[in-house]
Amino acid sequence: MGKRVAILGSTGSIGQNALQVLAALGPEYEVTALTAHSRTDLLAEQLRRFQPKIAAITHPHHTPQNTSLPDGFRGELLFGPDALIEIASRNDIDIILCAVVGAAGLPALLAAARSGKRLAIANKEPLVIAGELLTHQAAAGGAEILPIDSEHSAVFQALLAGKPEEVRRIVLTASGGPFLHSRPEVMEEATAQQALAHPIWRMGPKITVDSATMVNKALEVIEARWLFGLPVEKIDVLIHPESVIHSMVEFIDGSVIAQMGTPDMKTPIQYALTYPHRKQGLCRGLKLESLGRLTFQAPDLQRFRALAIGYEAARIGGSAPVVFNAANEEAVAAFLEGKIRFGRIIELIEQCLEAHSIQKDLSLEALLEIDRWAREQAHRYLECTNIIES
Repeated sequence: MGKRVAILGSTGSIGQNALQVLAALGPEYEVTALTAHSRTDLLAEQLRRFQPKIAAITHPHHTPQNTSLPDGFRGELLFGPDALIEIASRNDIDIILCAVVGAAGLPALLAAARSGKRLAIANKEPLVIAGELLTHQAAAGGAEILPIDSEHSAVFQALLAGKPEEVRRIVLTASGGPFLHSRPEVMEEATAQQALAHPIWRMGPKITVDSATMVNKALEVIEARWLFGLPVEKIDVLIHPESVIHSMVEFIDGSVIAQMGTPDMKTPIQYALTYPHRKQGLCRGLKLESLGRLTFQAPDLQRFRALAIGYEAARIGGSAPVVFNAANEEAVAAFLEGKIRFGRIIELIEQCLEAHSIQKDLSLEALLEIDRWAREQAHRYLECTNIIES
């Protein structure tokens, strides 16, 4: 029997790339379920092509009364956010690939963890918000968690070269974003156009701004702490502008194992699906003779204060990463809407963390309540900022 795959968030960039990978892998992998939030036209095209057994639309405006089955689709169509949990709990699905934006996929991932499935996770929020809870439930249910983002996939692959007790440290690489060589005063007043001009990757606006502040790397440190069961002191970040080495693992004998590849998300997506095997892929290989120099430097924690704040949130654990993530999301949204300057993003994260009393050993409901509190707190600070700056 082939591997049966559900893609939660199939209409986003990760979901679309995953479907290309699955189509190339052939009949050994079956697209069993697809879900979308609101991009129903694209979902309809995907359903006609892949003919999954089940599909879901999670936006509350779509109901059985006002949404018809796409022409040619013979499967079952579900509605509402609880549909993700129903899909994740099904016995006829082996792999849940989660590419849902934000925390919306968390209940479904916990359900999949309890039922012993493979969880291929593309978005950062599940492990940032509920890393301890999710990894504990996965261990109890016999589930696997495999990362899809390029840095953690690289670490996962490199770790296979040794035993956990032989790891000295892992090194997450960062491009440095568009402001790597900018003066602090330029960064402080940077425009959205400048922040979105990433030199290497083509990503959505939010994650591109996160790369500019290096919040994305702070979130990856928090993720890595739970994914690989390592103390924060064994997780380092190096700036590698060429983005050829996606991450590295240093072992206690001094050996460093690096995973290299072209910057294409299809490679980590495919590895999460086919692990422990490798298959012919869609991505072109590296031409090593054409690479030229590969450079590395330590991040300037004064220039990229978000990384230092993220390290502290990772060390504290509990509810600190929840507040860090939620405050950042609200601040980035305000920045992209032109409501605050670029430098205000980090200030707002700091303010929310300072106003929060850390809590530990939290349920999903408690974590989501703290997420809600942090967003409301961020909005209060944003309102004060607007009053002052206007």
